[in-house]
Amino acid sequence: MIFGGVDLAAEARRTGIAEVSDDGELAVKNVHVGADDEQLADLVLASVKTGLDVPLGWPDSFVRHVVEHAAGEMLPPISTDLTWRRAMAMRTTDLVVRDRTGIVPLSVSADKIAYPALRWAGVEARLRVQGTDVARDGSGRICEVYPAATLKCWLLPSRGYKGKQNKALRVDLITQLTRVFPSLNWNGHQEICASDDNAFDAVLAALMAYLVHQDLAVPPPPEASDVVLREGWIWLPETDPFLG
Repeated sequence: MIFGGVDLAAEARRTGIAEVSDDGELAVKNVHVGADDEQLADLVLASVKTGLDVPLGWPDSFVRHVVEHAAGEMLPPISTDLTWRRAMAMRTTDLVVRDRTGIVPLSVSADKIAYPALRWAGVEARLRVQGTDVARDGSGRICEVYPAATLKCWLLPSRGYKGKQNKALRVDLITQLTRVFPSLNWNGHQEICASDDNAFDAVLAALMAYLVHQDLAVPPPPEASDVVLREGWIWLPETDPFLG
């Protein structure tokens, strides 16, 4: 079985993709940075499950606000204070990640992460019209992941590992990941993951897709089943910090 991982950027040149196979042992394969839309779609189609490091949807409250504002039908709020704005900036899953890990995901409504999200929306549409199950709650061929929050759940360094200047920390993280996946075979892909954080995050995304498939990740609560189909759900590891 193949599990895909994508560290999605707005542009192809900074988009990392990876595959992790499970044929009796976990093995990293086909790590690549510079993936275009066609390669993203092909990865999803070739994989049992693909982990995507990108928001899959926008907050319901934000969508309603934009639609009502565009139609000139928005009712005046009692206040436009921080609480009101945050209600439109954060998805249900963002709040859950914040509460569990202390990490606040970037707002897909109000931050530059919206650019990759817009790109994914286009790829999602392409896959959907082809008949692929791209349900945003993770029940189909894709699942939303967040590598930094995943590392935090495993009590590994989750900040300061990105950028060329932090290669040494990524080298250390690759070694420390053997505490979580003792049998993981990197197949010589350690160097690209150490040199490029987009590649490293893509491998983490693929590993999380594997955990989701194995029911070793935290699903959305039943009461949020409708909203996460629209907004998306960030899957985090079930156990802290080890799988065993």
